[in-house]
Amino acid sequence: MTRPNTLEQWLAHLETAHSKGLIDMGLERIAQVRDAMHLHPHCPVIAVAGTNGKGSVCAFLSKIYREAGYKTGTLTSPHLLRFNERIAVNCRPVSDSTIVAAFERIEAARGDVSLTYFEFNTLAAVDIFIREQVDVMILEVGLGGRLDAVNVFDADCAVVTAVDLDHQAYLGDNIEDIAFEKAGIFRTGKPAVCGHTPPPARLKAHARNIGAQLILAKQDFDHSVLDSLQWSFRFAPAGTGLAPRKRHALPTPALRGSCQIRNAACALAAVECLNERLPVDIGAIKRGLLTAENPGRFQVLPGRPLVVLDVAHNPHAARALRQNLIALPYAARRTAVFAMLADKDIDTVLDILKDQFDEWYIAPLNVPRAIGLPELVAKMNAQGIICHTSFPDIATACRAALSGAAENDRIVVFGSFHTVAEAAAVCH
Repeated sequence: MTRPNTLEQWLAHLETAHSKGLIDMGLERIAQVRDAMHLHPHCPVIAVAGTNGKGSVCAFLSKIYREAGYKTGTLTSPHLLRFNERIAVNCRPVSDSTIVAAFERIEAARGDVSLTYFEFNTLAAVDIFIREQVDVMILEVGLGGRLDAVNVFDADCAVVTAVDLDHQAYLGDNIEDIAFEKAGIFRTGKPAVCGHTPPPARLKAHARNIGAQLILAKQDFDHSVLDSLQWSFRFAPAGTGLAPRKRHALPTPALRGSCQIRNAACALAAVECLNERLPVDIGAIKRGLLTAENPGRFQVLPGRPLVVLDVAHNPHAARALRQNLIALPYAARRTAVFAMLADKDIDTVLDILKDQFDEWYIAPLNVPRAIGLPELVAKMNAQGIICHTSFPDIATACRAALSGAAENDRIVVFGSFHTVAEAAAVCH
């Protein structure tokens, strides 16, 4: 193999380097390389898992801590436009050269241990954060929790957001099994925030069995929406030794969507759990809520016609998107630009959202897991969606939607991170 030099070369290499492909669950391999590299964080680590909402929680935490004056290291996935988005210091993606240097250190340390793309990504992020001497690491779990690469690092505070069906081939085909996998990031004696209501029984049982400090939404923390501009937060976890807190007159988050205050409440619960080590004032919280960014999650672009980008790719996210669309002002014509991956629950997503659009512009994605146009058309016809037009790619579909739209129309691009990424350059 010719040794990779650029980030692009490294990423191309990592896509095929592991014999079992991009996904190979387990912690033994990555733990060996972690120890060989002496990657043991000395700052607080927050791990965030969940079916949906984890990216938003990471965005809120990163901005709040940054506004409080702390140096932050944030790992997220997947990216939209550039791989560098996955590894951010002080909310800014790190450089190509920084990532390449980390990859080279991993390559030198791994010996005969084969690592997946995401394992390289996770090790590189933590290696960079340690070298940058960040004050807090915010690590978004990629898949599940128990066997995800992020779980090789012990969380001082773990957060599980909403739990729903996704990645069933790896996590199980019911909410309880999936919740148990996500609860794998909990640690003995450490705070474990659960934003899912009611909390799944297996998640609660696992927290109890290992002695984690389970902190539940609607019970140990909660929020109240006062009006369209402000809300309040209550934190009162019984039996944990953590100080209770009330935060009043909090601004509506910059992130759009009805679920974002719930996500913000999960983030604030984590902030309170670590308050002794990382004190945060109310001003930093307010500024963080107002400046948090998470592109592609019900992202409303400026101008007319109204264009919405949303990576919704499972039933839970589709229901949230439906609720958010219903709350928008009237649109004369509603156009969907849509593509999904074949291993997602396309039928249910279509069923949830089919009444929100007057026409559908569909296209194949240029990735191996994409569903083909004939199969997608068959699924749409089965759902009674007959007003659809096919295009060779998402960019062409977006251009057609924009060129045919009037000022009072609405265009919604959704179905996958890949869908939104292909559309972003055209729609901005």
